[in-house]
Amino acid sequence: MTYSKKPLVGIIMGSSSDSRIMKGAAEILDEFKVKHEDQIISAHRTPARLAEYAQHAEKMGFDIIIAGAGGAAHLPGMIASHTVIPVIGVPILVYNDKHHKKTDTEKFSAFGGLDSLLSITEMPSGSPVVAVGVNKAGNAGIYAMKVLANKFPELKNKLKQHKSNQHESVVKESEMMKKQGLSSFAKKKFK
Repeated sequence: MTYSKKPLVGIIMGSSSDSRIMKGAAEILDEFKVKHEDQIISAHRTPARLAEYAQHAEKMGFDIIIAGAGGAAHLPGMIASHTVIPVIGVPILVYNDKHHKKTDTEKFSAFGGLDSLLSITEMPSGSPVVAVGVNKAGNAGIYAMKVLANKFPELKNKLKQHKSNQHESVVKESEMMKKQGLSSFAKKKFK
């Protein structure tokens, strides 16, 4: 199980505030016991470090990089421009945590994460980045698992079991809803 001995996935994010979203990717990889290395790399504040990280990732033999960023979200594209390692971009809805009066309208980006999504998906021809939905770092972790499963048959089996578990969970909840009725089920589920 070499996937649990040395990091095969790099998880990077533009700032520490992104960690609350990016932990979703780490949780999936941890569940499957896939070792990963996590760092904060800012495309705008530490551009030289970004280039160094790309060399580091290649030297370490990473199979995939998961890069999360908000706002202009240049991190996934910039890291992809420095390496041949596949990059999964996670667009992050920017939160204004530094604003003293946090009202619902003041704590989120005016674009609702669409700015980040478009920045990641609209890469120039010849320099692709795969993207997941806004704040969907868990999906990035699952996608990374699918890539690694081509190399490690044991991971493929674990992914099949994961899908089966998801199926059973939906069927179980559906049966509960059928027995309890929609109103009662929703009240209990969303207390």
